[in-house]
Amino acid sequence: MERNSIGELEELVLLIIGAFGLGAYAKVIREEIISRTGRHLDVTAIHSVLRRLEEKCLVLSFMGGVTKDRGGRSKRIFKLSRSGRSVLDVRVLTRMELYKQLLTAENAVKQG
Repeated sequence: MERNSIGELEELVLLIIGAFGLGAYAKVIREEIISRTGRHLDVTAIHSVLRRLEEKCLVLSFMGGVTKDRGGRSKRIFKLSRSGRSVLDVRVLTRMELYKQLLTAENAVKQG
């Protein structure tokens, strides 16, 4: 598999991580996916995606501070790497180009 090949869920997680800046961790990512898509995922599924993205060097992680709401445990915080941003840029541009083609084709059909 190509290093920069990502699936739809990986793309969504990358977008959420990028949107959250330095506040992205598994629970927040899961909640955002549910909120935005209505798609219910187990937090372990999010951890699997995050692990794959980190292996592909598309995200970076570090341990955050200890919090009371987590019983004194720290949480792993994720941020988008330069490679991750680059992969997202290519995906978005490709989709935009295809969408423009779709609109052009629809207009041609309407006029023809």
